[in-house]
Amino acid sequence: MSDDDESIFEGLIEGGDTSQWAFGTDFEDPLSGVDTTVPDGVDHTELARYCLMLGDDALIMSQRLSEWCSRAPDLEEDIALANIALDLLGQARLLLARAAAADPGVVPALPEGSPVPAEDALAFFRDAGQFRNVRLTEVANGDFAHVVVRLLLFSVARLALLERLRASADSVLAAVASKGVKEVTYHRDWAGRWFLTLAQGTEESHSRLVKALDDLWPLQPELVSAHPLELSLAQAGVGVDPASTRDEVDAVLDQVLAVSGVGRPDRPALAAVGGRTGRHGMHTEALSLLLAEMQVVARAHPGGRW
Repeated sequence: MSDDDESIFEGLIEGGDTSQWAFGTDFEDPLSGVDTTVPDGVDHTELARYCLMLGDDALIMSQRLSEWCSRAPDLEEDIALANIALDLLGQARLLLARAAAADPGVVPALPEGSPVPAEDALAFFRDAGQFRNVRLTEVANGDFAHVVVRLLLFSVARLALLERLRASADSVLAAVASKGVKEVTYHRDWAGRWFLTLAQGTEESHSRLVKALDDLWPLQPELVSAHPLELSLAQAGVGVDPASTRDEVDAVLDQVLAVSGVGRPDRPALAAVGGRTGRHGMHTEALSLLLAEMQVVARAHPGGRW
């Protein structure tokens, strides 16, 4: 390309401003034009922390799924997993932005003048103990059966929660949930179809599926266990008590297991540590390793521009 030709990157520069943030392309505020008024009687900080819980679940699950890019059994499933990861990343961005709008105090302090959007600051500049995702989302990837089982357990529980969250008194959460229901329905169906395929495939695929289910099952109860903050916001008509979804989640999982000819694992829930789980900021070592990779560029250049 000669000097006289238009740069292929010209379209990324708005108004001739070349000082774009290095980790994005000056995207519009994801909540631009949306009424972010906190409902009367709702504690701003509680709402922000609730959004962090749901946003962190989506963000960390998205990161794990994105690690499958170029590693799936075939191109179609490779693209499917990438799209699922993008769906969850979109949910995470909206929820983290909602958290920051509800209470700017939850956003990590950065060097003055750092042009980092609030949702990105929450993703890249919090330490592991500040994340509130359930531990199922963070454990390291295994084989293809492992990603199928993890996505099934996660999406069945998240779909049940989002369906109820559509009635939230918070207009932002209700809107995010309405969009998310359509996305997560596909995630659940994709995982369910593959669960059946692997269960009724070869002896090898069946044994791998059963092992993955046995390994991940102790992490499933955390998806349908309530943190005091979730109970508080459920009573305020803003959030959802995940325990209220337990019967529905169990019924869906039991149906998938029955159709697939796979027994329900007899494994106890992964114990809390001092009464604390992922919702309290208590995580496995896997989260620290995941964040080290996910955050390295942003932390190395917190004020990076290009």
